[in-house]
Amino acid sequence: MSTLSIIQIVISALLIIAIVLQDRSSGLSGVFGGNSEFYHTRRGLERIIFWSSVVLSIAFAAISLYSGILMPKA
Repeated sequence: MSTLSIIQIVISALLIIAIVLQDRSSGLSGVFGGNSEFYHTRRGLERIIFWSSVVLSIAFAAISLYSGILMPKA
């Protein structure tokens, strides 16, 4: 198992944790009876978790593209 594969597994686990920790009423669940606020600003820890999930998803996509397309096959 290569170092790139291990990094990809760690990033995917962190991404799953960051997504699960996000507020449940901020997405489509608000349409079906969740939070009734129309506009919601993220503050504090909620903002950190949101941006960390964005950064982790970009890193995961970049590593996946690199290992799948750009990395030479052995």
